[in-house]
Amino acid sequence: MAKKPTPPAQISSDKPAHKPRAASKKTATAAKSSASATIAPRDMTPDEIYSFLTDLSLAWPDAETELLYTTPFTLLVAVVLSAQATDASVNRVTPALFEAAPTPAAMVELGEEEVGKLIRTIGLWRNKAKNVVELSRQLVEEHQGEVPDTREELEKLAGVGRKTANVVLNVAFHKPTVPVDTHVFRLANRSGLGRGKTVEAVEKTLEARIPPEMIQPSHHWMILQGRYVCKARKPECWRCNAKAPCLFPDKTPAPRPKPAQASAS
Repeated sequence: MAKKPTPPAQISSDKPAHKPRAASKKTATAAKSSASATIAPRDMTPDEIYSFLTDLSLAWPDAETELLYTTPFTLLVAVVLSAQATDASVNRVTPALFEAAPTPAAMVELGEEEVGKLIRTIGLWRNKAKNVVELSRQLVEEHQGEVPDTREELEKLAGVGRKTANVVLNVAFHKPTVPVDTHVFRLANRSGLGRGKTVEAVEKTLEARIPPEMIQPSHHWMILQGRYVCKARKPECWRCNAKAPCLFPDKTPAPRPKPAQASAS
């Protein structure tokens, strides 16, 4: 099972569950402005990429997924459940779910209604319960109850899109894939590691530019850095271990210490 990492100080899309509503013109403009304000002015050079990722590896030496799992099947289910939900919210429901149904056959037997009862605290739980049971049925009938280790076969499973397939390939099968979630997308564009307007464009850029030996482990370095340091609204650049090679022009300075209050006489 994964342990939640401690964020460092100094160095010491998947298939959508539903069709989203169209964004308003005001929202779209704000998103465009935000994106343009957080993108690096150029791409990193190969030397800068190597330095940046080496710094991240030192910041997160024990990086791993924060989802709780024990087998490729439980990992697959956890990743499907994590779409549009936090890892923490998924980890609150999966222990009971996996105790009741640790295998695809057991999940099919448990059924959609019972799965729904166990995961109803996470977003889009009805559709996710349906997908979890259906993908379990597919695994039993088409893969002898085993999780396939190719992107093509994984993406045929209910509720499994490119990002979910990439996570399973990376984590369960240690393949050199670069799953791009919101954290990786933001960090790659902001730093100049791999700029792109879409998730797939960033994924292809990162796979082409990251040194081969770093592709598989860099997934977790980037996610954890984006989640805990290179945050969306205000990146905490003052405690970033990789700020030297990062090309983000508007690095956030350290907050000023609060003045000491005079003691009452």
